[in-house]
Amino acid sequence: MGYRGQRWTYSALVAILVDDAVWPWRGRLWAHLVSDTSHEELHAFAGQLGLPRRVFQGDHYDVPTDVREQALALGATAVPSRELLRRITAAGLRRPKRAADPAG
Repeated sequence: MGYRGQRWTYSALVAILVDDAVWPWRGRLWAHLVSDTSHEELHAFAGQLGLPRRVFQGDHYDVPTDVREQALALGATAVPSRELLRRITAAGLRRPKRAADPAG
């Protein structure tokens, strides 16, 4: 919580990014919530949204459309998926894809 019980809003100095909610799953559309600064910053922001740490996907949180809208209201920046990926990769925060199992 912020000053005198008000929720903090994140400023332009905080680099929380969210892409469009275009990924269908369980009848809803989902987006990716990331930070291009640190995972600690991302976890703090996710906590403001009520997201439990256990839903962290290694380099992002998956969020449904309504949570995406809340993130934007708190100061997250909407970016295209390719921009989101470029920025977390450049920041060294992209989790590498698992290699295919050579045993098949």
